[in-house]
Amino acid sequence: MAEFRNNIMMHEVLREFKLEVLYGPDGYLEREISSPSVNRPGLQLAGFFEGFNNDRIQVIGEMESLYINQFTEEKQEKMFDEIFSRGVPLMILSVDSNIHAPCIRSAEKYGVTVAKSQEHASPLIASMISSLNVHLAPCITRHGVLLEVYGEGIFLVGDSGVGKSETAIELLKRGHRLVADDAVEIKKVSAKSLVGSAPEMIRYLMEMRGIGIVDVRRLFGMSAVKPTEKIELVINLERWDDNKVYDRMGLEDSYTEIMGINVPSLTIPVRPGRNLAVIIEVAAMNHRHKKMGHNAAKELEERLYNSMMAQQ
Repeated sequence: MAEFRNNIMMHEVLREFKLEVLYGPDGYLEREISSPSVNRPGLQLAGFFEGFNNDRIQVIGEMESLYINQFTEEKQEKMFDEIFSRGVPLMILSVDSNIHAPCIRSAEKYGVTVAKSQEHASPLIASMISSLNVHLAPCITRHGVLLEVYGEGIFLVGDSGVGKSETAIELLKRGHRLVADDAVEIKKVSAKSLVGSAPEMIRYLMEMRGIGIVDVRRLFGMSAVKPTEKIELVINLERWDDNKVYDRMGLEDSYTEIMGINVPSLTIPVRPGRNLAVIIEVAAMNHRHKKMGHNAAKELEERLYNSMMAQQ
């Protein structure tokens, strides 16, 4: 499906980080923040703007504040004019920076929002970058069911009607948690991590053929649902094919590519009599063991090799 990028509004940033607005131009609450990066404008206060990205949130900390206070108010206003005239979305003054009257005057002149934080600059920037990377991450929607099984994010995929939702219900009854059913929004939050969630409209709802729509949160309780989960294993459920040879050892690792990231994957054949919920539980536990460096198939292969060498 098509890839898209989420947007985050100014009012969401202000609320999430508990920022006190010192000045906001008309309509500032609905302004979109488009960059996940945050900048401390030390070099810019000194007049160096080569490579400056004007779509980033700016944060003034203690060091920048001490530097600014060396100059007259007229000079300070010119320093902020140089930054604000480039159309930055938001200037944040950290708890250890002084509120500069020239900053507010310049913000009014160029229509830039200025806010005050009760945090120090470094931890504020770290938490903002982490949050913005999630909000603004590239995102796609895939058909499937996402669950948390023994702490592992399991993404069930397969043809419609193969039994994904029924298997998910059995896993919920066994104490595991649902993240999304039918449509899974997948965000690439880093070069190695994918996080899945449900679209707001169908969050915690499941479709059961013959029954209809069920509300998992109300039927099974809050402990049976989870808003987001990292995708760590893709399990493809397919109808059993007698002419196909299925992997019985697990020596070769398989992967499913999602948004440029190779996610470990398994193919599990489905036919009457197979307890898919138990199989998926074992797959989740075995995947965790592999991450910890234990691979039963390779250990067996090594034992066989050592036995053959000993006999020779």
